[in-house]
Amino acid sequence: MKSVITGTGSYIPSIVKKNSDFINERFYDDKNEPFDASNEVIIEKFKAITGIEERRYVTDDLDSSDMAVIAAQKAIDAAGIDPEELDYIILAQNFGDVKKDTIQTDILPSLAARVKHHLKIKNPNSVAYDIIFGCPGWIQGLIQADIYIKAGEAKKCLVIGSETLSRVIDKFDRDSMIFSDGAGACIVEAKESNTSGLLSHAAVSHTYEEANYLYFGKSNKPNADENSRYIKMLGRKIYEYSLNNVPLAMKEALDKSGVDIAEVKKVFIHQANEKMDEAIIKRFFRLYKTEAPEHIMPMSIHELGNSSVATVPTLLDLVIKGNLENHQLDTGDIIILASVGAGMNINAVVYRY
Repeated sequence: MKSVITGTGSYIPSIVKKNSDFINERFYDDKNEPFDASNEVIIEKFKAITGIEERRYVTDDLDSSDMAVIAAQKAIDAAGIDPEELDYIILAQNFGDVKKDTIQTDILPSLAARVKHHLKIKNPNSVAYDIIFGCPGWIQGLIQADIYIKAGEAKKCLVIGSETLSRVIDKFDRDSMIFSDGAGACIVEAKESNTSGLLSHAAVSHTYEEANYLYFGKSNKPNADENSRYIKMLGRKIYEYSLNNVPLAMKEALDKSGVDIAEVKKVFIHQANEKMDEAIIKRFFRLYKTEAPEHIMPMSIHELGNSSVATVPTLLDLVIKGNLENHQLDTGDIIILASVGAGMNINAVVYRY
């Protein structure tokens, strides 16, 4: 019995925020001092490193749970299932429903409960819950669904990742240009299959020294309100941590699967930073003393930015639906899903499409 993805869906917000839209912002460093460089130079260097040209923000009338409902319904429709048959609804998020202009998170009830409510699912045995695991949350939800299915505790699961990072960013911090909004979802079903399904996974948490590489902190603006908190990160430490550890987790997962590196057709990696992702892929393939093939890594970060838990499921949905140039999947293709984020947490899944 394999855990097979039978349907995917995503919601890409309608507001496009281009790099040029930041030209008149006031950026300060973590010591509340203005940068010597002009915004033109800051933005140019930002694009060169991250690859981000624009990102998507959700409209004021939608919250994270609303986006999750839309993505979930698309996944349900694609799978052609009755949502009343869902055994688990697992929703990965980090900040709940953040109210616009308040930096106030709302997770009562849980976002998964809200999604189940809006999908009008009456079945009390359809268990809905949230997980907070940083950016790797959606992949961790996928791993949990696989464990339930392998244990005989579930036949159908809905796994969602949804986030509105635009509502927890500090606009006086240049790192705010990285973050965006979005939602992605999939249906995972128990199937007797020799041709497709989840083959293996790996997950690790490093917290001894790394726990606060991503954290909530006050604004970089001089004399900012001490009580307001925004997403902050130690970029250089995260970059080095990711390069050293993500390839190892991916290798652990691939080695568990028994699949040869030459069979890997695509690597869907968390869309955090183009240069970092490229370096991770190179290091991963070099662990097997080979070079990364051309078009091995689909990328959406250029237009969609970093939407945390939504990046991987959204990227997967785009490729499955044929909406990303030079990328498609054929039956039997081996793919790897991998992510890194707050915690610090890393995970990877090997899947036969």
